[in-house]
Amino acid sequence: MIEAELKARVHAPEAVMRRLDELATARIEVYRDTYYDRPDGSLGHADQELRVRTVQGAGSAHTLITFKDAAVDSESGSKPEHETVVGDADAAHAILRGLGHVEVIAFEKHCRNYEFQARGRHMVATLVRVPDIDGTFLEVEALVAEHEVAAALADVRAVLAELGIEPKDLTLDTYTGAVAAQRC
Repeated sequence: MIEAELKARVHAPEAVMRRLDELATARIEVYRDTYYDRPDGSLGHADQELRVRTVQGAGSAHTLITFKDAAVDSESGSKPEHETVVGDADAAHAILRGLGHVEVIAFEKHCRNYEFQARGRHMVATLVRVPDIDGTFLEVEALVAEHEVAAALADVRAVLAELGIEPKDLTLDTYTGAVAAQRC
């Protein structure tokens, strides 16, 4: 499946949060993300990502391992995504290191997630704050087959517009890049 996603900087987070609260009930979570690569950096050079994410929510936690392949849409950065739940975060990290992968960067994302139906699609909107970088971001995504990416992105753009996000606020900047730049 392709994660048809757009990300934007949010200039009025409280207003966007109120609009999202009208659509769905928020799920407050903290993501602890660790990104891995091969020692030669070949995953990053190929626009691929390998991540272990531990999600801490209200009274529960779970860990996911995710591989994202190269973007299929350069305008949005939408990528094929393969993800599964793992039972033990420490074991997931140990397996990746044992296979020769090296940690590239680790950081937290403070998320307010909303799941809802819009334009006939299941969508997830996430308001994001990353302690290492300034600002609030909004990600809106739908998981679709590759032939649906263009239509799904049009639907995501429409949802963003309804939430008060303008096209000039869209960004392809990555959290990993922004965090790395702040830490230099």
